[in-house]
Amino acid sequence: MDYTHLGRSGVSVSRICLGTMNFGSYTTPEDAHTIMSHALDQGVNFFDTANTYGRPRAEGVTESIIGDWLGGGQGRRDKIVLATKLYGGKGDWPNDRFLSAVNIRQACDASLRRLRTDHIDLYQMHHVDRSTPWEEIWEAMSVLRTQGKIIYCGSSNFAGWYIAQAQEAARRQGFYGLVSEQSLYNLAERTVELEVLPACQGYGLGVLPWSPLHGGLLSGVLSRSAGAGAGAEGGGRTSGGRSAEGLSARHDQVAAFEAFCAELGHPPAEVALAWLLHQPAVTAPIAGPRTLEQLDGAISATGITLDEKALGRLDEIFPGPGGPAPEAYAW
Repeated sequence: MDYTHLGRSGVSVSRICLGTMNFGSYTTPEDAHTIMSHALDQGVNFFDTANTYGRPRAEGVTESIIGDWLGGGQGRRDKIVLATKLYGGKGDWPNDRFLSAVNIRQACDASLRRLRTDHIDLYQMHHVDRSTPWEEIWEAMSVLRTQGKIIYCGSSNFAGWYIAQAQEAARRQGFYGLVSEQSLYNLAERTVELEVLPACQGYGLGVLPWSPLHGGLLSGVLSRSAGAGAGAEGGGRTSGGRSAEGLSARHDQVAAFEAFCAELGHPPAEVALAWLLHQPAVTAPIAGPRTLEQLDGAISATGITLDEKALGRLDEIFPGPGGPAPEAYAW
């Protein structure tokens, strides 16, 4: 396993991040524990979750599954960089959501209890809160950091403008600020290349792409429908949601992509992940396996090298927005 720094921080993380959104929804606790143990055995030291993952939603089911695994000992907690998120609602009371200082404190303590740990390595804001001033947010985060409850802060689903706002506010308060941004980013969805990625590079944030296979669209969905083997992400999810909606509009692109992957001799899911690993702003794609086979496929992607010709062909199949703004749409 290869490792890299998380943004401008000194902490080292694996080039694949284990996403856990399926745990407690599509993957049983027992299978989730097996996947986490296998990931650790393979050198994956970066685990990502959120306080709303799992079913019933917003009850912290996935965090509790991870906490039970961490409680199994064997030095697991010290070996991983543990990331979770806050923002989404946990109940019906008005302060049970968003990024007020009240919710930041309560949500962090609740996550720590479920995760059965005394600190969170990367505490991420799952969405921007337009109603709470950054001065309040950073003061609350600095208190948590002083208390030893969190080490780093990250964002998710932020626009480039909000990343700039957050970092400038942190600078004014003498706070370290963000070290990472989680964004929807994959071959089929490249909007973040316009402004989010340049903002991350400018401020030294590591980019953590979520849905790297676009809900299964890039996982070999056409090959599977023709009776071929399964890809790395999706499984039962590829028949609906983003994959089903996108396939009708992108059928020719997906067919060309899968044909090119066959020429390369690698499964589509692994090529899609490898492409992300070749993007300069990306620290680690977040792979959300439901099975050990899917996890092994994601890990195998770290060993794929795409030359300029291959990268150029992928750009032809899935053109991006044209580069960073404003050149993408102006002179």
